[in-house]
Amino acid sequence: MRVGIIGVGLMGHGIALNVLKGGFPLIMLDHSGNQPIDDLIEMGAKTIDSPSGVANETDLIILCVTGSPEVEAVLTGKLGVISSLKPGAIVVDCTTALPDSTERMAELVIAAGGRFLDAPMTRLAKQAHEGTLNILVGGEVDVLEAALPVLETFTENIDHVGAVGVGHRMKLLHNYVSIGHLTVLAEAAANAAQMGVKPQIFLDVLTKGSGQGITLERLRNCILKGDTSDVPFTIRNAIKDMNYYRDMVGDDKGSKIVADSISDAMTSTLGSGDEDAYLPELIRLFQGPTK
Repeated sequence: MRVGIIGVGLMGHGIALNVLKGGFPLIMLDHSGNQPIDDLIEMGAKTIDSPSGVANETDLIILCVTGSPEVEAVLTGKLGVISSLKPGAIVVDCTTALPDSTERMAELVIAAGGRFLDAPMTRLAKQAHEGTLNILVGGEVDVLEAALPVLETFTENIDHVGAVGVGHRMKLLHNYVSIGHLTVLAEAAANAAQMGVKPQIFLDVLTKGSGQGITLERLRNCILKGDTSDVPFTIRNAIKDMNYYRDMVGDDKGSKIVADSISDAMTSTLGSGDEDAYLPELIRLFQGPTK
């Protein structure tokens, strides 16, 4: 099976690396947003300058781009994937995307003779490079089974969560909880610093109580040393995901009172350039511009 990947960013680079380690030929879209790819080229990966070119050369195409507008562009735009899709080829969308858009894109892929899975990821770039991502798959069982040899190269856990679109719904639910928890902890850490509570004491008390967990551990180095690198996920992307979640819930499908507050809290902290800071920077931003 020849594999294509569109989007070799922080997450996509790790996916590409492990697909190559798994022994699959790999073709990448040459794009200015890619991470440095010299190591992938040395391992045998090739580049092509259009999504249609990637589709023309591959049997399974992984999408790992910013959001739904980018997915729609690479699939349906001029020289898009759908224009050159091989019969039976599988599109695997690992993007965090809007489920309604996902379902529309899946219909177009299927109408063009292809197959579709939404397979968004949990965990971070470190796990992408280690090949231990979790993915949440929406789609038909037989399509998942056909894609498994490739998916298993970069994952630790693969959960089939339902039909097409359910993968992205579950991912937005996951990110709502994850981003929400981090935002709450960041504001608490900011207030602790302003109130004179020592960082180590703040961490020790939460760790011994109900504040313990993965999110607190990811913030530990930022709280103690100001090091934000353990969560290489930008505030811009976090707000995007929260807005996708709010859009998914809508005004008449369920409650989004807390989600609205979390999104407003993140947005209210931002000054020029802060959007591209990593999420742990919220600790500093919640302390105000003079801190």
